[in-house]
Amino acid sequence: MKKIVSLLLIIFSLVVLINYNVVQASDFDVSVNSAILLEAETGEVIFEKNADKRVPPASITKIMTLLLAMEAVEDGKLNLDEEIEISRKAESMGGSQVYLPANITLKLESVLEAVAMASANDASVAIAEAVGGSYNNFIAMMNERAKELGMENTNFVNSTGLPAENHYSTARDISIMARELIKHEKVLEWTSTWLDYIELPERRAMVVNTNELIKRYDGFDGLKTGHTQ
Repeated sequence: MKKIVSLLLIIFSLVVLINYNVVQASDFDVSVNSAILLEAETGEVIFEKNADKRVPPASITKIMTLLLAMEAVEDGKLNLDEEIEISRKAESMGGSQVYLPANITLKLESVLEAVAMASANDASVAIAEAVGGSYNNFIAMMNERAKELGMENTNFVNSTGLPAENHYSTARDISIMARELIKHEKVLEWTSTWLDYIELPERRAMVVNTNELIKRYDGFDGLKTGHTQ
């Protein structure tokens, strides 16, 4: 009898706790224009605020850049040890970059790491050209994959997230491609690393994570930051 009473008390406590958490979540708010919080494995939405509002995603765009690259690796079209070329177009990118010089080759893994950690625009363009065959073809691939994933309020015009007309996404759509990207565990190794180095022909490039939360919270592992004016 004591065991039954104890079990009932535990169940009652859990029900109270669950109901309390639901109430707390409904009362929760954040001072941003758009947000979403969900459980990554199930996709269950815990909190949302204007989650379908179209906004410039800035460098969070690169989640799709990384996703297409990792899927190309998974499909055997590329491999992480493969050398890819840095073009003049890649070299010319402004904003966040690791200053990759044109006409050199680097391992795909190093270039992906530069995107995942340092949000490097030059590396992002190099990946786009390697995966897509051409930059414009890669942008078409980004939009095609977005449609396949059910990202109904997203349109990409570049692989970097640099400001551009008609380049937009939403918190909900970003959560969709983020859940897809973290299926590739190697990405979380990069995005949870604070500092690393890439060996270039004439120098050693420092790669620092743009996500300062990595330093502040144990177990924090990513995924991507973005900022423009």
